Amino acid sequence: MSTRFNCFPWVHGNVSDLLSVWTESIYIDRQNATHYGFVCDGIATLSWGNRHHTVCAGEYFCVPGKFSLRTQSGRGILMHRDGYRGIFMLGGPVERRGRLRYINQCSDTTLVQPVRRGDPCLNLLYFPPDIYQTAHTHPSDRIGVVVSGRGSCHVGRENFKVPLNPGTIFHIEPECLHRFSTDAGEELRVIAYHPDSDCGPDDDNHAMINRTIVDGVAARNIPDIRTVGLDTLER
Repeated sequence: MSTRFNCFPWVHGNVSDLLSVWTESIYIDRQNATHYGFVCDGIATLSWGNRHHTVCAGEYFCVPGKFSLRTQSGRGILMHRDGYRGIFMLGGPVERRGRLRYINQCSDTTLVQPVRRGDPCLNLLYFPPDIYQTAHTHPSDRIGVVVSGRGSCHVGRENFKVPLNPGTIFHIEPECLHRFSTDAGEELRVIAYHPDSDCGPDDDNHAMINRTIVDGVAARNIPDIRTVGLDTLER
């Protein structure tokens, strides 16, 4: 079982194939990847093709292919997923708490949903004051940054304690045993990237086909009218 929980300094550039840190203007030249970003401080201009968008602290984005960020005062992180084309998206600012129940009184909001079942997602995790999570693992990488608040991550069976402060960037390797905690009076908010998922819509189960009704029967249950032989969706 892996025990790797890695923290990274705010040094501009690529940390790994999965993660980049930006503290100045940056150009991403990875056409066959999708990039999930979060602005931790300041303001930047995101340029994708001939479109230009202002992104501010507390906001997030999903960008397929090549793009640039121009900034004089901003900083943030980028998570990269090679071989996948997501949907361009801007969102935020992130809310204070999550909308979905998680574990040990913590909560979660999925900011960028999986377009199809199994696709990557970006999340806001909220840890209330005075919690000590149940030790757990994840089957794939988790990359995160602390948005606000303070807490700790306790790693491995040795319970090695890693302090978490605003701006802490971290990578939890697959199967790394860990748990998060907060002190009394101190909550913690984290942006967390997952490179995959086990939920989301697929061709046989999505809102459009489930809620298209023919004589009282959902279209998903009528094989004769189902779309076949067509593969036009981005993957």
